[in-house]
Amino acid sequence: MTPKEMAILAAQALDSKKGEELKVLEVTELTTLADYFVLCTGGSSTQISALCDAVEEKLEQAGERPLRREGHRGGTWVLLDYGCVVVHVFNGEARSFYSLDHLWSDGKPMDLAEILPVEA
Repeated sequence: MTPKEMAILAAQALDSKKGEELKVLEVTELTTLADYFVLCTGGSSTQISALCDAVEEKLEQAGERPLRREGHRGGTWVLLDYGCVVVHVFNGEARSFYSLDHLWSDGKPMDLAEILPVEA
């Protein structure tokens, strides 16, 4: 499975659990940390946990397991590290504070309209 396919599956899993402010950034040319960052906001610690569980389940079905799962600051930010894809799930305050959207703004955003179902 390619890093792009993994990022797409992660985004679809987050969308299925109503993750907000979903963004996928290709950072291959900017860092050796990963090829893609997937960013998402959850409305509560319970939703953040459900969002992460959905990503892990969907990627595990595709044969991928995270290298590690880290929860930061009392469940306000969870990181799922798949090596070539890193999924960040924040609450709104942590997302604003850490501002990864801004820090990695040179990354190439993926057009999510092409991969996510259209809401009726």
